[in-house]
Amino acid sequence: MQLEFHGANRNVTGSCHLVRCNENCILIDCGMFQGGREMDKENQGDFGFDPKKVDFLLLTHGHLDHCGRIPLLVKRGFRGKIFTSPATRELARLVMFDSARIQENEAAFKNRKLRKRGKPEDVVPLYTSEDAQASLEFFHDINGFDRPIALGAGITVSFFEAGHILGAASILLELSEQNCSKRILFSGDLGYSDRVILRDPATPPKVDIVVMETTYGDRTHKQFKPSIHELYQAIAHTREQGGNVLIPSFALERTQEILYALRDGIEQGLVSDNIQVFLDSPMAISATEIFRNHPECFDDETLEIFKNGDDPFGLPGLHFTRETEQSIELKKVKRAVIIAGSGMCTGGRIRHHLRENLWRREAAVVFVGYAAYGTLARRIIDGQNPVTIFGSSIEVRARIYTIGGFSAHADQQDLLRWHQQTGSPEHTFLVHGEEKAMKTFSGLLKNTRVEMPQQHQVYEV
Repeated sequence: MQLEFHGANRNVTGSCHLVRCNENCILIDCGMFQGGREMDKENQGDFGFDPKKVDFLLLTHGHLDHCGRIPLLVKRGFRGKIFTSPATRELARLVMFDSARIQENEAAFKNRKLRKRGKPEDVVPLYTSEDAQASLEFFHDINGFDRPIALGAGITVSFFEAGHILGAASILLELSEQNCSKRILFSGDLGYSDRVILRDPATPPKVDIVVMETTYGDRTHKQFKPSIHELYQAIAHTREQGGNVLIPSFALERTQEILYALRDGIEQGLVSDNIQVFLDSPMAISATEIFRNHPECFDDETLEIFKNGDDPFGLPGLHFTRETEQSIELKKVKRAVIIAGSGMCTGGRIRHHLRENLWRREAAVVFVGYAAYGTLARRIIDGQNPVTIFGSSIEVRARIYTIGGFSAHADQQDLLRWHQQTGSPEHTFLVHGEEKAMKTFSGLLKNTRVEMPQQHQVYEV
């Protein structure tokens, strides 16, 4: 048996791991690299394996850094089966089509510039909407969590709730080859207990090998309830100053948590009921609709709201702005909350709103998620001033908030607790984390051999 690492190695994007057993190739996730121009080269590069020889792809969840290169995998010859939860399939479809649209638009923009210079228009998108559509025929829904699926001789897979985003899973592979048997557990991205909307992560099984994320392996989160109140205070203060509150938010999970928190705040009288909230993200709007279609993923409290006929994500003064013209009109609003993607400010409509508001002293930007190195969000958080947006230098005068309690990722203590529940695995492979976080977390693990794979590194297991 072999275990190979082709993404999210000493960084937090591009998750992609490969297992070889009994002449079968099993891929766990096929994510896109994010963070800068060097990541574009990574996305365009070789996978590190032959897509034509992959028999199965097991998808943990629908974030871009876990599913974003699936259309490219199919484009380059993958013809196997993709297993995932029904909610993940719907979210992944949304994410892949959004990514394809971005790839197509960027290629068209670059070709227009080449045409103006009299040069050949030779830029092609990483993949197209047609490629994204073609990938959907290979998806197969699992029939619930904690139900083994036989993939072939000596290969069984089970999915367990990860509590990260809607439909997210950890994945157990039970493998037998010749006289060797191994139980390998892939954490995927882990959530944590007592969050709103979703059920808690499942208790992991005892295993021989663990491959686990370490996004926050070097820190603990703020508690969720104090984080919500910090959000309420940021909104109230900014509205008193006459400014807009910008919330760069990931379309999946984070946006729905913000809407849930605002609805709850209004009901408790902690947020003004005349507040105007604009969800300026077609993708987030569609994702919210998908959430409404999957109450089976909700925790008891959210499910009770749903069963009573109420909308967990609805509030007075909420406006959906799907069309570009509607987004442009938001230049005129004052004392409003604008939620827009992307969470790391690497693209999407949030960059336009930052250009319009970042230089205003009365405005505020509230970051509620992880920001990778090299992204605009990280540069703002780290205090860079000015920053460049659409080629223009913008002074940062707005008040900047970072509220960690909204993270969809487990923190150091949650990760340690989860790992301890896996028993005493022979090996633990740390992935999906910055090197500093990995090194800190590795020093806390006991009774296991810890590895921090390099890109395309291969291990015999």
